[in-house]
Amino acid sequence: MMPARRGDGRVAFTYLAPALLVLVGLMGYPIYQLVVISLFDYGQEQVSGGAPLTFLGLGNYADLLRDARFWAVLGQTVAFAAVCVVGTLLVGTALAVLVTRVRTWARMALFLAALGAWATPAVAGSTIWLFLFDANFGFANELLGTTGFSWTYDKWVAFGLVAAQVIWCSFPFVMVTLYAGIKAIPGEVLEAAALDGASTAKAATTVILPLLRPLLIVVTIQSIIWDFKVFTQIYIMTNGGGIAGRNLVLNVYAYQQAFAASEYGLGASIGVVTTVLLLIVTVGYLRALRRSGEVL
Repeated sequence: MMPARRGDGRVAFTYLAPALLVLVGLMGYPIYQLVVISLFDYGQEQVSGGAPLTFLGLGNYADLLRDARFWAVLGQTVAFAAVCVVGTLLVGTALAVLVTRVRTWARMALFLAALGAWATPAVAGSTIWLFLFDANFGFANELLGTTGFSWTYDKWVAFGLVAAQVIWCSFPFVMVTLYAGIKAIPGEVLEAAALDGASTAKAATTVILPLLRPLLIVVTIQSIIWDFKVFTQIYIMTNGGGIAGRNLVLNVYAYQQAFAASEYGLGASIGVVTTVLLLIVTVGYLRALRRSGEVL
């Protein structure tokens, strides 16, 4: 690997500056307002003008740290996101390899099916999955002979159903990205591996995957961000977080606190915590890869 030149960083920043300005313009003010609201006792009375704002400082965050339910929801969010990320990467990678080995018509059919899943809005996709797994009229129960079985009653079955839906709508990004990476690998490299006696599995693990590592880093980080902040699928498919809130994740919990309980300051503080956690995960992952020499 060639060492990075001193001016490479400045050149890269020049190309990224326009996109950075757009992101700051679109996200900077909302995040600023989120932080500001999280520092106040901001409820329905304050919204309607019936009571003055009370500055709490870090009071909302202290309440979260003392809230056992917050820690339980955080643990569920991490576990749910981990399952979705791993599942998305496995399905997307397997299909990316598959489409390089099938005929043109089959490849086009797979891409069209994948892009159909990718283009389906989260609300529509979640509603369709609910209909397919309906206890009395769903196709899944008809196929399995389990008519009357509720897929959303049990906590873990409901989480599994939502995770399957999230993986279904997320794997096309991984599939298309890694397929492009595989096609960019020089044919001579794969031919040399074959001449050395490497099997298909051996070539995939020792040649293809190391060359795809930069793309795997991108899709992994993107998947972590997407799956950690899932809201629509959980909210629709579990009817707002499941029975007695058993299927809550952080975004749904923040919504309940802000809009159902009218604790806008507390809901905003959950949103800030979620954002900070995602930044820590992303920056920590990139720093670890930089120390290992995987990225410059």
